[in-house]
Amino acid sequence: MEKLMDGIMERVPVGIYISVPFCRTKCSYCNFASDVFSRAVFERYVDRVCADIARARSTVDEMCGELEREVDSIYLGGGTPTVLEPAQLERMFAAVRGEFDVLRDSEVTVECAPGTLSPDVLETLLRCGVNRVSLGVQSFNDAEAASVGRLHKRETALDDIARLRSHGIANINIDLIAGLPYQTMASWRDSLERTIATGAPHVSVYMLEVDDDSRLGRELIAGGTRYHAHFVPDEEATADFYVAACEQLNGAGIAQYEISNFARAGFDSRHNLKYWTRQPYLGFGVDAHSMLKSSTPNFECVRFATPDALEKFVAAASLERNPVSQFTAMEEKFFLGLRLNRGIDLREILAEAGDHVLPDLDSTLAELMDANLLERSDHRIRLTSKGRLLSNEVFQRFLAPSQTAPAPACEG
Repeated sequence: MEKLMDGIMERVPVGIYISVPFCRTKCSYCNFASDVFSRAVFERYVDRVCADIARARSTVDEMCGELEREVDSIYLGGGTPTVLEPAQLERMFAAVRGEFDVLRDSEVTVECAPGTLSPDVLETLLRCGVNRVSLGVQSFNDAEAASVGRLHKRETALDDIARLRSHGIANINIDLIAGLPYQTMASWRDSLERTIATGAPHVSVYMLEVDDDSRLGRELIAGGTRYHAHFVPDEEATADFYVAACEQLNGAGIAQYEISNFARAGFDSRHNLKYWTRQPYLGFGVDAHSMLKSSTPNFECVRFATPDALEKFVAAASLERNPVSQFTAMEEKFFLGLRLNRGIDLREILAEAGDHVLPDLDSTLAELMDANLLERSDHRIRLTSKGRLLSNEVFQRFLAPSQTAPAPACEG
């Protein structure tokens, strides 16, 4: 099947995302829709997710979308999916396979916190066809990990990696965060060295987000000292950590392919690439997002999302629907495609755009290149190293002032 790498694709397998918003503890930096809940809630939640999967096609019709039956990636994220009981994990995987045709070579990923891979859970993952695990290590320095509420030690993470390999799961991602309390360049480089030494083929590096959606972020904004906020490195130091990660990982053959993601050859995340290349994906669970080809004339695709509160989700609250016009699709192709190191083919995008070209595009590109935020080679543009550090500023330049309008009803 021929695939178009920029722009939403037609008749290609869909990616499935399932959100599991449960954690053993809520990390102080976390701004996701996840938290610590009683295990009594787990079964009700899994019931709701499985019911939503079973009625996925009618939901997609209501959202004015089109849905392929074939699936080539499944991703359980959160939260910590591995806090669920093995039988609950099996039920969700069975629901997906009962409703969709999961291709034999599909990438099937589960996010895990180190220390949650009990023998029963690991055996369950294998039975469910999981072939990729993303470990939320965040730091191989025990003091840094503990400062933000992580419950594991360095040796716990290393043991999990060894056990995954011994059970045949070698496609492992390690998450790291630059800018944690007490972090120094020396401790950061040590975490990078230990990450490389594990042989993990994929690494994700995130800079600490400071916003009012996390306890640590709110404390930093307020200038307080709770949650070790007064030991958080400043923005310049965190940016230096990120640059060091790019240099160290690339030098070890774990090449950067997206702003926050690095992989050895052949180990790019298939599921996450769907987001950045605007391939179709369907989400289930709390705060899960979807993007599918639109069945409504004059719209390129439709995005929709579930509630971000557990109570509303379990009560089957309405989905939030957002049809995407051709013009908005053009904006998305720029700010999503530019996340990738390969950038975007300007000629291809403009050919697709037709009459929906962004205003002042030539002058915007020229200004960004003059500022050394973008670079151009023939018809391909991409972020520079400086541009990746200031990516949000770059992306903002490709967004027109928002115009709020009601979503149209489905037609035909």
